[in-house]
Amino acid sequence: MSDLEKAEIINNALEAGPSIPFPNFSKLFKTWLEVLCSVTEENRYDMFSNYFRQIIKKPENIIIFNLDGIFGVFSSLDDSKQKILSKSIQSVFERLDEESKRVLVLLTPKIARNVIGF
Repeated sequence: MSDLEKAEIINNALEAGPSIPFPNFSKLFKTWLEVLCSVTEENRYDMFSNYFRQIIKKPENIIIFNLDGIFGVFSSLDDSKQKILSKSIQSVFERLDEESKRVLVLLTPKIARNVIGF
């Protein structure tokens, strides 16, 4: 897919996510995280970097999510999957410019920042 197509899909997901009842959303999100654990690091990096880019461009899209609930879904994964995802997220975060890092830190619940490592 082109970068434009990826951005459109991600923006649609970010806009639609909060309208899905959280019990349903949490099942979808957990499945997505588990699938991400089974793909290559390169694909995970690409996915997370694309999401981060869109969140940084439009932080209002992530603010309306139940971020504590989303982190709860992440926390429900077994430790090995959490480590796989955290490593990918850290890799993306480390390569961001300082302003983008600042935005993400402000948007991320403190407990999530501590567990994921940024």
